[in-house]
Amino acid sequence: MNAYRSLSLWHDTLPAADLLEPRSSLPGDMSVDVAIVGAGFTGLWAAHYLSEADPTVRIAIIERDIAGFGASGRNGGWASALMPMALDAIASEHGRDSAIRMQRAMYDSVDEIGRVTQTLGIDCHFVKGGTLNMVRNPAQAPRVHAARAKTASYGLYDEVWLDQHEATERAAATRLLGAAYTSHCAAIHPARLARGLAARVAARGVALYERTAVDSIEPHRVHTDHGTVTAQFVVRATEGFTPQLQGLRRAVVPIYSLMIATEPLPEEVWQNIGLNARETFSDARHSVIYGQRTADGRFAFGGRGAPYHFASAVHPRFDRDADVHAKIHATLVDLFPQTANAAITHRWGGPLGAARDWQCSVGVDATTGLAWAGGYVGDGVTTTNLAGRTLADLIIGRATDITTLAWVGHTSRRWEPEPLRWVAIRSALGLAASSDKFEERKLRPERPRSWMLGKLLGH
Repeated sequence: MNAYRSLSLWHDTLPAADLLEPRSSLPGDMSVDVAIVGAGFTGLWAAHYLSEADPTVRIAIIERDIAGFGASGRNGGWASALMPMALDAIASEHGRDSAIRMQRAMYDSVDEIGRVTQTLGIDCHFVKGGTLNMVRNPAQAPRVHAARAKTASYGLYDEVWLDQHEATERAAATRLLGAAYTSHCAAIHPARLARGLAARVAARGVALYERTAVDSIEPHRVHTDHGTVTAQFVVRATEGFTPQLQGLRRAVVPIYSLMIATEPLPEEVWQNIGLNARETFSDARHSVIYGQRTADGRFAFGGRGAPYHFASAVHPRFDRDADVHAKIHATLVDLFPQTANAAITHRWGGPLGAARDWQCSVGVDATTGLAWAGGYVGDGVTTTNLAGRTLADLIIGRATDITTLAWVGHTSRRWEPEPLRWVAIRSALGLAASSDKFEERKLRPERPRSWMLGKLLGH
């Protein structure tokens, strides 16, 4: 079996026609108009919109492995309108209207993914069933209601409260007290989307070079193990793998998120569980969890309990952690006991990228030709689409509504040197887990811990 099939459930369930064979490596030194480093969602969306806007633009994508190898092919499959930064963080720097515009742009981007995939004929199992943030503990309720009130204070009333009965009708999770629900989320098969986009841009004439490792990026140049690419614009679209580039070790930190998938469950089991509209779901604990009902009737479920590795290390062996995967499985069974006897067919994981101020960004420096997008902190499926459109407009020099959004041109300070960032990140992850245990036991928030958690994460 092709080794890439073992990367995740999503890679393993790609159509048989996709052999996951790497395309040709960079043949040597070359010159193009736009060089894109990374064939994940950001790079692929940028190539799609650039080539659509101007077919004469010479574009090369340079990828170390294969298209969709990283987080774009391994994530939870949520095309949501979530952003890593709060509306208040945007408003404090750019004003209330900018925060509202940014959030509405994210709402629109969910639908844009649905539109483009339908137009291009990419069957990525896109179903816009919305998302549930479940409350399963009295301590979680104040956070959810406060978040809803904050969003509503910006005139955004898209998230509604479901009482216990209404929430249970959608997802019969244990100890369910209610849930916040928004329609602005679609469940997808992410590897189908990534691989489909790669095939479409390649067919359009975009040069996609795989198995080509990039050593460093500098103005108008990409240095690889197969030659140097010169370009008017160089787009860095490397997200959690960014620290492996020379000079960028502290630009973002790679935070590992791990997942499991069950075997397909019988329809009678799903009748008891629900998720009939393929709603994605999480709950309001501090430690992030996320799940979906897949198109073939599985649970794909994950969480961010994996440790941060010293010096922002990224390695394939970190993709699987027996203890963390066991905890994720136990959490799924606690949520939905009907899965207790279901076989776990896939276990996988990978790094996502977090900026120091927990804000994602996109931008182009016209002087150096250096462009970037990232820092999605796991909320990248939809954000990458908005980033790709924004990069295309900025590179072409087209002024649009999205090129003036608040995140455009934002720069985050670098993370602290080691061992400071190791201590801070490990502390934050441990604090989140201990706060959840406290709340489960005491059924009330522990505010000092919540406050300190926010400080450690830069909130």
